[in-house]
Amino acid sequence: MTQSRPQGEKGNQVIPGEERRRSQRVIVRTAVTLHLTIAKQVVIVKAETVEVNDHGAMLLCTRSFSADERMEIQNDCTRQCAACRVTRVPRESAGGYLIPIEFEAPAPNFWHISFPPTDWKSRER
Repeated sequence: MTQSRPQGEKGNQVIPGEERRRSQRVIVRTAVTLHLTIAKQVVIVKAETVEVNDHGAMLLCTRSFSADERMEIQNDCTRQCAACRVTRVPRESAGGYLIPIEFEAPAPNFWHISFPPTDWKSRER
């Protein structure tokens, strides 16, 4: 017996979040610096990662940014930089704003960590 997936509009399958991700997420706190230009002024903002993957990260920051805002992110541990953009409106949380960013191009070595294999699943407890 096969298990069917929920259907979205027009019969498209709705795939649960973890199954549609392009790469594994890893929960790790890393200091980062964001460099962006606002009104022709270079602005530098400190933040930290909440989770990372090959395609970007979820950041925690004291300020919010617009969806599609483009910036450069610097990994403060390695000083490596990459161009990125905010993928959707940040959510406010107790520690600041949760900001989802995506690299302009996949950067699997940007975080300098080993990611789990794509078929890895945590054990249910």
